[in-house]
Amino acid sequence: IEKPVVVDCKGHMLGRLASIVAKELLNGQHVVLVRCEETNMSGSFFRNKLKYLSFLRKRTNVNPTKGPLHFRAPSRIVWRTIRGMIPHKSSRGVAAL
Repeated sequence: IEKPVVVDCKGHMLGRLASIVAKELLNGQHVVLVRCEETNMSGSFFRNKLKYLSFLRKRTNVNPTKGPLHFRAPSRIVWRTIRGMIPHKSSRGVAAL
């Protein structure tokens, strides 16, 4: 087992960083991300805020309290971005996450 790779997220673009980390995870490498709150997202702050607020509003019609959980912490936003780039429903993806 190789030592975990520690990645400082400060100043990196969210999607570009997530794609590289996802590939490393699929190759079996352990990755630790630090300072996730310092990642950058392209576009204006106001537009990104509106896009994320519209994402937060998406719930189920049957019982909104049981709807999908939308994480607000920066570390979980990065985690979900990485999860979207991994086939997390297959055994290979489960092993990577």
